[in-house]
Amino acid sequence: MTNMASFDLNLLRVLDALLREKSTVKAGRRVGLSQPAVSAALGRLRHALRDELFFRRGQGLEPTDYARTLALPLRRILDDLEALLSGPEDFDPATSDATFKLSGSDFFAEMLMPRLADEVSKRAPGMRVQLVDLVPDSYVDTLERYEVDIALIPATDFPDWVDHKPVFWSSFSTIARKDHPRLKNAGLKAGDTIPIDLFCDLGHVLFSPEGKLKAMGDAALARVGRSRRVVMTMPVFSGVYRAVSESDLIALIPSQLAERIAEKLDIDVYEPPMRVEPALLTMIWHRRSTATPEHRWLRELITEIVTPLNTVDRPFPA
Repeated sequence: MTNMASFDLNLLRVLDALLREKSTVKAGRRVGLSQPAVSAALGRLRHALRDELFFRRGQGLEPTDYARTLALPLRRILDDLEALLSGPEDFDPATSDATFKLSGSDFFAEMLMPRLADEVSKRAPGMRVQLVDLVPDSYVDTLERYEVDIALIPATDFPDWVDHKPVFWSSFSTIARKDHPRLKNAGLKAGDTIPIDLFCDLGHVLFSPEGKLKAMGDAALARVGRSRRVVMTMPVFSGVYRAVSESDLIALIPSQLAERIAEKLDIDVYEPPMRVEPALLTMIWHRRSTATPEHRWLRELITEIVTPLNTVDRPFPA
């Protein structure tokens, strides 16, 4: 058992950096130490914890099984300490060099990140923000694995360690390429409602990171006793609307995105023939970060940017 009275708690910051970076050089940059100092600290950690912790693999370091088990609780401890020791008066976005990972579909690459880039560059020029993919089938896992600081996902039931905030409702529209032959022959123009028989007969492209063949549109059709032909799935929205722009396939996508990309890609936007329940988009984060000043600042900025995306006059659930 490690003697806490003689253990240097600064070594925990080094261990956390090594677990994040898998490199003594990069870990040193993260904590402000030289590579030899990090190597020396790793030696002390190995002695204190009685484990090799890391072994060399190619150009990087591979954590042992024991080291992997330390990553999550260690990150929690250090985040709790940071929140404890940092007050709002200590955070100035203009001087912040914090790094944040956001997770969400590429809807947010189009609808959030350009404006966020502009605002962050003006208000917090030293801050770094990354948008990464969601974990397929389990979006909340992006938080639990400490890979992501904030995720933007459809509302669902969340575990009690997740804090969340509804940010906007999204309705859905149907997109098709301009001069789509079957829609044109039906006498339809942009903004019209596609007749349900034609809607169901046309081939559809479905957004699904997991490759599923059914989504909200199919549930809406099932309620009126109909089904559609999904002939292609895409893991990203950009793949969906580009496939639509170069084929006779159609797709059901968020209305905000449909309007944004319509002119860029010669796409027309139509109303679907059935009622599709709007989706509530929610910002989620780990409760450990709720009181962290820089995290709160970024959440407020994201809320400021995405709230105007709301397309449905409906209150958020309590």
